[in-house]
Amino acid sequence: MYIRTAPELDCAIESLLAAPVVAIDTEFMRERTYFARLCLVQAATAEEVFLIDAIELGDAIAPLARVLEAPGIVKVFHAAQQDVEVLLRATRTAPAPLFDTQVAATLAGFPTQVGYGQLVKDLLGVTIDKSDTFTDWAARPLSETQLSYAAADVRHLIVAYEMLRSRLEREGRLGWLAEDFERLADPATYAADPREQWRRVKRASSLDARSLAVLREVAAWRETEAQRRDLPKRWLISDESLIEIARRRPRDAAALSSIRGVSDRVASRNSGGLFDAIRAGEGIPDDQLPKLPKRMRMPSDAQPVADVLSAVVRLRAKEHGVAPTLLASRDELERFASGDREGHPLSSGWRHTLVGAELEALLDGRTALRISGGRVVLSDLPAATPKGARDDDS
Repeated sequence: MYIRTAPELDCAIESLLAAPVVAIDTEFMRERTYFARLCLVQAATAEEVFLIDAIELGDAIAPLARVLEAPGIVKVFHAAQQDVEVLLRATRTAPAPLFDTQVAATLAGFPTQVGYGQLVKDLLGVTIDKSDTFTDWAARPLSETQLSYAAADVRHLIVAYEMLRSRLEREGRLGWLAEDFERLADPATYAADPREQWRRVKRASSLDARSLAVLREVAAWRETEAQRRDLPKRWLISDESLIEIARRRPRDAAALSSIRGVSDRVASRNSGGLFDAIRAGEGIPDDQLPKLPKRMRMPSDAQPVADVLSAVVRLRAKEHGVAPTLLASRDELERFASGDREGHPLSSGWRHTLVGAELEALLDGRTALRISGGRVVLSDLPAATPKGARDDDS
């Protein structure tokens, strides 16, 4: 059903509210804006598919929040993060509870970040036409081909959800997903702090501390201005130009426009707030200058330790039918081997249960690796004899 009016949406919402599970996907555009522009919402029950035209409805799409916030309805997505972000902005509501089939699939033995088409093909034997992936969803009217494509993105999602849920429940892994799904449903996950955006600017590490302070202020200005004007950040000033601005600290529009990538138009239009940001960065006291966290240099003798931990991770990943990188990346293993365990993914949650506790025991000398029957196995070591204790046969 193609929904383009408020009364039609009200009827669709009543049908969706009666279902225990609703599959949801979105189509949006963000090439020319800071905020993604929601174009279409696909919502499906086990019996019906609704294609909700967000452009024609405009602000009248807000009542969809009733479905998104309904506690008794599981909202199923595939690769949920961008969908949740755009729905949160359009309806002021983050969907919860939610289930992400892409996240769940990694625990069911599929590759990390498996695509929806591949997942449906592997689980259901259905091939989905993805030829309209890069279509212009903001153009109206939508063609029958576009509508069919959009419907296919949710038509099989509930069945895929049920199959994945049953498999993970059988294997005792369903509870492992709770933390990831709670994070995806938390509005704070999608809040961008303008004063933290400097950390994402390319080549920020090439600047001295005073220039970093200026970068922090001008990057915050760019973020706020891009949000205010709803323009992509790069359309205002690129990362490369921000670095040069922080380094040179221009005093007037002429000096600003001499920086590569900053046009005369951009310099004249944005000079006021940008120069205020530059002066703010220059005025920060020395003892309050920002610092980029130094990447911990891994001791050379810890490299072989990380190799040993990697062998255990690969062993457990194979046993449980998951990708080794789902348990721990090489960088995470090196941090763990170096003793950086606080707040580490392997130190809590299901990763700790599955392999982290074993790695801790190995690092603490409570277990050892050995080869048995051509396989790597872990075995407990006997408790150390207290210093000064005597053997009975002594």
